Amino acid sequence: MKKAKIATVIALILIPLTVIFGRKLPGRSYYMTSMLVIAEIMVPFFLSFEGRKPQARELVLLAVLSALAIASRVVIPIPNFKATYAVIMLAGIAFGAESGFLVGAVTALASNFFFGQGPHTPWQMMAYGVSGLVMGLLFAKGCLPHNRLAMGFSGAAAVMLITGPLLDSSSVFIMLSRLSPENILAIYLAGVPINASQAVCTFIILFLLGKPFLEKLERIKLRYGMGDTVN
Repeated sequence: MKKAKIATVIALILIPLTVIFGRKLPGRSYYMTSMLVIAEIMVPFFLSFEGRKPQARELVLLAVLSALAIASRVVIPIPNFKATYAVIMLAGIAFGAESGFLVGAVTALASNFFFGQGPHTPWQMMAYGVSGLVMGLLFAKGCLPHNRLAMGFSGAAAVMLITGPLLDSSSVFIMLSRLSPENILAIYLAGVPINASQAVCTFIILFLLGKPFLEKLERIKLRYGMGDTVN
């Protein structure tokens, strides 16, 4: 099984199960749940090095991308208008689905040391990671062309249809003591303006800066022999 398929199974099946069962544990179980999610997302990342020696420069570059995504969430003062998702998605497009998921999950966990950890943290790790995973898969499989409009619209769609609803789902399970169609619908509807704002920001960043950013990453990969990390 290819590592991208393993990453997909872990991201879409194993990690959601971990998050759901983790909320049933007593006390501050979100810390343990977060660590389990981190351990699970490392599996496909380590498998990506199978058959070749891992290069420290690859880890450094992914750490830099994570730091950039964290900074874009912490430093930008406009609420619900962050470049975070765009950076995570670019990591997935440039270095593959499993690396995109890793950057997203690390971004959510590390940035919450500024915003506050809580039961929402594992959900954010999953949602942020899935955005990088999905974009990595779409572009690696050739489903979308590497141009400004494709990146912008696909990124905005991913926020509206995947990342945003996943984060809204965390509010459903965390805030509601009794689930009812009316309460669930109210939470999802309340999240639409926030998701739309994030989608607009993601579109702008990917449309304006996505292509030149990817070109710089390509030059770095070629210069240091990192081209085989993409798929």
